[in-house]
Amino acid sequence: MHATKRALLIACGLAAAALPLAASAQNNAWPTKPIRLLVGFPGGSTPDIAARTIAEPLAKALGQPVVVDNKPGASGNIAADMVAKATDDHTLGIVINGNLTSSKMLYPRLPYDPAKDFTYLSLIATAPLVLVAQNSLPSGTAFFDAARKGGDKWNYGSVGVGSVGHLGMELLKSRVAGFNPEHVPYQGNPQVVTAMLGDQVQMALIPPGVAMPQVRASKLKAIGLTGGRSALVPELPPLAEAGVRDFNLEVWVALLGPASLSKTAQARISREIEVIMKQPEVRRKLFEQGWQAVGTSPDGMRLRVKEEAAIMTRIISTRGIKIQ
Repeated sequence: MHATKRALLIACGLAAAALPLAASAQNNAWPTKPIRLLVGFPGGSTPDIAARTIAEPLAKALGQPVVVDNKPGASGNIAADMVAKATDDHTLGIVINGNLTSSKMLYPRLPYDPAKDFTYLSLIATAPLVLVAQNSLPSGTAFFDAARKGGDKWNYGSVGVGSVGHLGMELLKSRVAGFNPEHVPYQGNPQVVTAMLGDQVQMALIPPGVAMPQVRASKLKAIGLTGGRSALVPELPPLAEAGVRDFNLEVWVALLGPASLSKTAQARISREIEVIMKQPEVRRKLFEQGWQAVGTSPDGMRLRVKEEAAIMTRIISTRGIKIQ
């Protein structure tokens, strides 16, 4: 074989052999240190459960620890702002609906812009909401009859002003004549449950993962489910059976990073999350905690936020909801 041709073939072979190494090096270019996953609610809350479910498989896929860091307060906005301002390329966040769909309208001085200050990564999981009440209260339409008599002496809990539990109850008040309980905000759903058990509030709209252990233990009563029947809680009737029509709301959690998140990090996370959200074990764990695993593209998440923000804006405007 001609020497020049042989040299060319050897060079090509070396280049081809180097391709997997180059791809591997590029794949391992990020992360270079542990990932901090901020959650704006306490341990045991629904966002915390979702964060801890994906943290282990994400750490395994990335080859670095993923540390869940709870920073509760201001309906999750404190943690969301920390994510928005992060510049280390290794800080991500788990947020709920309100942080992206209603906070900007409710907080005139919100320190972050939901549309500009984040890199949307993926919708992680969704769930309907369960209207739960103290176990001593009646069920079905009789519950709303009793609530009408209770008037504004009855209270409901939520994880804060602008949360889906808050805005959903305000929407419910507009749908049920004479239904007018007062709002009492808490740091997280575990605290809402404690308040119901302690006779401080009569009811709440909370995710099934938090509601059902108490309902199945006969400590709280499930009045009904937002939307239609759900595979998550097939035993629960929709609120339509108690006379509340067209009441479709979900709570969801999503993964995002700061707007400054590098393209390398974005691509790697999107690729790994897509795989993780299809893993049977992850889907099973989320399901057992009351969540339907989703996993979306960044564009899919952005569309969901846009559509829901329009709905929440109407509720806030119609009910005149303001931060006191």
